[in-house]
Amino acid sequence: MIQSRLNVLSKHIPPSQGLIMRLRYVIFLILVFSYTFGLIGTAQTQQSTSVRKVVQKIEPRYPELARRMNLGGTVKVTAIVASDGNVKKVEPVGGSPLLVEAAEQAVSQWRFAPGGESKETIELKFVP
Repeated sequence: MIQSRLNVLSKHIPPSQGLIMRLRYVIFLILVFSYTFGLIGTAQTQQSTSVRKVVQKIEPRYPELARRMNLGGTVKVTAIVASDGNVKKVEPVGGSPLLVEAAEQAVSQWRFAPGGESKETIELKFVP
C-alpha cells in the first residue's frame, strides 16, 4: 500500500522539476564561492556627512557577488576617529550586508585631519 502511494506521488512530480532544483543549488553555490574568493570592482560614488576633513580616502571594493546580482544602494557607517585622525572603529548603521563589509573595510583605512576624538557618519553609494 505504501509503495503504491509512492508510485502515485512520483508520477505527479515531473523529472524536470528535480533538474531545476539541482541547477538552482549549483548556481547558488557558484555565487557563494565567487563572492568568497574573488572581490573585484569598486564603489562608484561616495558621500561623507562628516564634520572633520578627510585627508585620505580609500575606495571600497565592490563585492563580486553584489555586482553579479546587480545590487546597489547606500551604506551608512559611523567611524570613531582618534585625535590623531586614524579611524579606531567602524560601526554599520544601515545598508545591504554584502555592501556593509566592503564599506567598513574601506572606511577603517581612511585618515582624517587631527583634532579631538569624534564620531563621523559616512554614507557610501554603490552603483552596479
